[in-house]
Amino acid sequence: MRILICATQVPFVRGGAEYLVEGLRDALAARGHAVDVVALPFQWSPVERIPESVLAWRMLDITQVNGQPVDLVIGTKFPSYLVRHPRKVAWLVHQHRQAYDWYGTTLSDFASTPAHRTVRDQIFRMDERGLGECLARFTISRNVSGRLRRFNGLESTPLYPPSRYAASLRAGPYGDYILSSARLDRAKRLDLLLQAMARADAPLRVIFAGAGPDRERLEGVAAQLGLGERVRFLGFVSDAELVDLYAGARAVFYAPVDEDYGFATVEAFGASRPVITADDSGGVLEFAQHDVNALITRPDPQAIAGSIAALAADPARAEALGRAGRPLVDGITWDKVVEALIPTA
Repeated sequence: MRILICATQVPFVRGGAEYLVEGLRDALAARGHAVDVVALPFQWSPVERIPESVLAWRMLDITQVNGQPVDLVIGTKFPSYLVRHPRKVAWLVHQHRQAYDWYGTTLSDFASTPAHRTVRDQIFRMDERGLGECLARFTISRNVSGRLRRFNGLESTPLYPPSRYAASLRAGPYGDYILSSARLDRAKRLDLLLQAMARADAPLRVIFAGAGPDRERLEGVAAQLGLGERVRFLGFVSDAELVDLYAGARAVFYAPVDEDYGFATVEAFGASRPVITADDSGGVLEFAQHDVNALITRPDPQAIAGSIAALAADPARAEALGRAGRPLVDGITWDKVVEALIPTA
């Protein structure tokens, strides 16, 4: 089968959505399909220009390439699923959250003005049309499916993506650091971890293995809190180094705002690490269970400090929680993803 995966690319930014697309491409190719990725840049600022990105996808003709038909297209992140094709499937990473669940919060760049409300209404209508055209709709989590149902009245099937490191993750010693592998972005709420470390009476360090636009601010927060050598910002690390960091962590911190899915969670469990998270972290909670494989509290530095102190004092508890998470992610495979996506056409 000749398949095109449609992807949105924000120039100079790489994260979970990009890794998902690459993983899907490789999985389809490994199973004998002719597959490629079509990516268009997405510009979300100023808000008024967002419809232009949608129009670019609607104008794109990928029904055939070099005189040969394209059998299936798979849309992923907004607005890639607006592409027109008679055999289109969506595997929805997320919609434009600034117009949906982030609207009215500090995470959204939509103001309460007539112009911005008009664009928001357009996005709702465009999503309902573009996703409504699909032969089938899948999402990367129950959380994303819930948003799609709540805001657009569309049903979908959750289909979990594997981590790109799934085959490499392993359990090592439960070391002296809390790992954060998340992108350094405000929505990941990494300042909560720094504030918690300042309050925790625990001989643990924090290692941030990731890049992002919030690094300078977070380094400033760490300095203001006097954390000194207790915090390290490694920036981007190689795949091998990240796998090693997972293997040696006492726990993994991942407490974003209502996350879509969260590769950090399944990667932590793949390495038999417990997860420290919050009770409003969305897709994380589809896997994390308090005092079973994770410690879940309200998104409050003092509460999170308690979780850190508990795991610092009891490495055996950290190991028990971490190992309990592993079976939950062993069944997330590319075989299941491909089997679900392909027969729908």
